[in-house]
Order: sequence, then structure tokens, then C-alpha cells
Amino acid sequence: MELTTVWFVLIAVLWIGYLVLEGFDFGVGMLTAVLARDEKERRVLLNTIGPVWDGNEVWLIVAGGATFAAFPEWYATLFSGFYLPLFVILVALILRIVALEYRSKRPAMVWKRRCDVGILIGSVVPAVLWGVALANLVRGVPIDADKEFVGSVVDLLNPYALLGGLVTLTVFLVHGAVFVGLKTVGDIRERARVLALRVGVVAAVLATVFVGWTAGRDGDAVVWVAGAVAVACFAAGLAAASARREGWAFVGTALSIAAVVVMLFTALFPDVMVSSLDPSWSLTTTNAASTPYTLTIMTWVAAAFTPLVVGYQAWSYWVFRRRIGTHHIPDDVLAPTS
Repeated sequence: MELTTVWFVLIAVLWIGYLVLEGFDFGVGMLTAVLARDEKERRVLLNTIGPVWDGNEVWLIVAGGATFAAFPEWYATLFSGFYLPLFVILVALILRIVALEYRSKRPAMVWKRRCDVGILIGSVVPAVLWGVALANLVRGVPIDADKEFVGSVVDLLNPYALLGGLVTLTVFLVHGAVFVGLKTVGDIRERARVLALRVGVVAAVLATVFVGWTAGRDGDAVVWVAGAVAVACFAAGLAAASARREGWAFVGTALSIAAVVVMLFTALFPDVMVSSLDPSWSLTTTNAASTPYTLTIMTWVAAAFTPLVVGYQAWSYWVFRRRIGTHHIPDDVLAPTS
């Protein structure tokens, strides 16, 4: 296998890691506005992701760095063409980070509510826009003969991409609700399960339409199989949630997200950005790649450090594997009314 293909696959794996792990972070962030009934329950929700959310974002940083180093032409065209939505995502992520980090720094309830709004916005916006961005990569965007993006942000707001945004929004919400059910005890666990099932029906319908649309556009057998696996895993996850098997439910939604990423990257390959103006102007794994020497060095570095990073993150999840409930939250978290 050529190194360009190897790095295309590795970047896809990094996106799988990011969307599976950060996906439930986004879901929990959205659930703080609809699932928690009081401050203690809100703290329970935030504590489910407290030890891991910042580590989950490392996958995005590595994916961006790998794209820059392995496919600089892809990185340049992507960030110039998708500048506005990527900038909005960045601002939303910063807002979310600040709100998560500083929410507990002041006891006033007004301060906490403002931080809650920041967490909500910082979770909803990326959840939608990542779906829009990934769908546009597969659908194609205006790229000229010089491999430059010549469209506008309006070109990115097409029906297929907007459907992709709705799919990621609803699937992440279900993924987050399943994670809450896996990590909590008491009444909040049951409410998370019920919400996952209700939203899951909508997400399943949207995902099925999106998978069918994607597979119908591409026609490749692997794309069809990956899409079918995604739908089946999501349905199995909902069935497990209905049976109160939160662990298997989480596995189902996680595998569903992974299968969708596999479907999208398979539909994209061997292109990395499709030109909607002329297929011959598309960026491919060949014409957008770095030199073989650069890819060789990157491969050795990735082989040495990736197991360490994955091992450390797996260890952190194991350490913080226990369920939590409102009885774990001290009474002094209840802030004054002012």
C-alpha cells in the first residue's frame, strides 16, 4: 500500500476517534439544557465528561496536523474554502472550553447559567457544522484548475450538506444520552434512556436517508456496506438502550458513527476534495500529498507515539469508569441566588 493511501486511512481513523469521543461530549453538552432539572443534576452531567473531554479534543488537533503534514494542498484548499464554517467551529469550541473550565470558578447562579449557555452553543454549533463540512467533501465544492476554491459559503449550504448536519446533531445527542445512561445512576439515568429512544427514532430516519443518498450518489459496494452497517449498529444501539443495556447501546452508537465516517471516506477516495466544476480538477491522495520522504518520517513518528497516546487515553477512561449520581455531589455546589 502506498504511503499516501496509508495516511488517508490514518486521517480517517483520527476522524473516527474524534467524532466517536467528542460526539458524546457534544451530546452531553446539549443535554445540560434539557435533561438536568437542578444544579446537582447539571453537575452530574458535566462530571461524566469532566475527566475526558479535553483529551477527546486532541484527536481533532492531531487530525488537523496530520492533514497539514501529509496533504498540504488538501489542508490549504480546505481551510480557504471552508474558512467561515471552520472559524465558527473554532469560536464555538473556545466558548465551550472557557465555559467548562470557568463555570465552577464563581458561586453566583447567574454566572453558572451564562456558562451553561456557552456550553450549549459550543456543543450544538460544532455538532451541526462538522456534518455539513464532511458532507460537502463528498458532494464536491467549486475548485478550479489551479486547485483553488472559487465558491462561497452559500455553496456549502446545500440540501445534502444540511442533512448531514442534522444527522450529526441528532446522532451526537443520542450518543451523549446513551453515555449519560452508562455513566450515571438514579432518575437521571432513566430520563437519559427515554430521551435517547425518542430522539433516536428521528436520528435513525435522518441517518437512513443520508446513508441512502450517499450510497446512491457513489454506487460503490463498500459504501453501501458501510452505510448498511451504520444503520444496523444504530438500530442495535437503540434496541440495547430500550433493554437498559447501556454498555451495548454505547457500543452500537459508537460503531454507527465509525461506520458513517468509513462510508464518507470510502466514497471520497482516491480524492480528498472533489471539484464540482470538473472531476479532473479534484484534489487526490496523489496530487495533494507531501513528498515520499516526509510521509516516511511521519509514518515512523506515528508508529512510535500513537500507541502511547491511545494507551494513556484508554487508561484514563478506565480510571474514571465509575457511575456517578446526585449523591456524589456535595450540597455546597448550590449557589446563591444572586
